[in-house]
Amino acid sequence: MKTRSQFATQAFIRERNSSMSELPQTTHRNLKFNNGSAIGMSHRWHKGQYCSILTKAGIVGCGIYALDTPAEFGQAIAIAKGTPDNPLCEPEDLYEATIVGCTPQAEKIGISLGMTGREAVELMLQAELDD
Repeated sequence: MKTRSQFATQAFIRERNSSMSELPQTTHRNLKFNNGSAIGMSHRWHKGQYCSILTKAGIVGCGIYALDTPAEFGQAIAIAKGTPDNPLCEPEDLYEATIVGCTPQAEKIGISLGMTGREAVELMLQAELDD
């Protein structure tokens, strides 16, 4: 049985091969979680893509995000990494992806390496924000 990510990847490859003129492309949608809702985003261009889930507290995203600058600004960012054979294309692909990096602010709200993207989003949604 194919996973959602595999279907998204196949759809992306079909789309890429059939209509390069439709790129660049961006989509966003509301995503529901146990602790609230977030905005899921997907961005695609020739030979590239990235996805993210935006919460009030921060972002869970794919490996395209660097962590140095957001850490400097005190932002909560957690990243997961896809592979060329299994890229993270749609925000739902982040749900089961493993967190491989995060900023100190993300760690302060309980995010740690090895948890799933869904777990990181849930922690961001329940985070108490300071001013």
